Amino acid sequence: MTSEIIIPAIAEDGSLFPIEKMEAHRTDQQHLAISVFVFSGSRLLIQQRAASKYHCPGKWANTCCSHPHWGEAVEDAASRRIGEELGISVPLSKTSIFEYRADVGGGLVENERVHVFTGHADETGLVISLNAEEVSATRWVEVSELAGLLEQQPDSLCPWFAIYISHWNELKLGQ
Repeated sequence: MTSEIIIPAIAEDGSLFPIEKMEAHRTDQQHLAISVFVFSGSRLLIQQRAASKYHCPGKWANTCCSHPHWGEAVEDAASRRIGEELGISVPLSKTSIFEYRADVGGGLVENERVHVFTGHADETGLVISLNAEEVSATRWVEVSELAGLLEQQPDSLCPWFAIYISHWNELKLGQ
């Protein structure tokens, strides 16, 4: 588990202040986050979190989710994390900002203001190089199958991915 990562938290007045990532999750402090959705036509690249992750191990999520470091632009964080987790570089566009709160187990809460990004790639030519500390597997799924996945296998999904599927149009992810 990585410790002492400082991320931007959000004060009641909307200003940002630095907080240690695990402290934000333990204290239910709202903080900034990024979520990336990489598409190939009507298919979405999803990832299975590594078994060693401190929360939601082995569960499926969208292409990439993380937090910007303190002082880092959300756009830079999104590009950095898809490289660090999946070994890919894809041009990204911000589509929306979305707030959610989810209990992720172990006394931890994700209380996030998420900057949502999309990218497009040709899945047949995209070379993915997984960071085994972050991701155990990836797969491409038809966007039209996501609601069924949520209905039939909700426990296989990270809480935030289930929320994203339920708010697909609001996130401006229409494919």
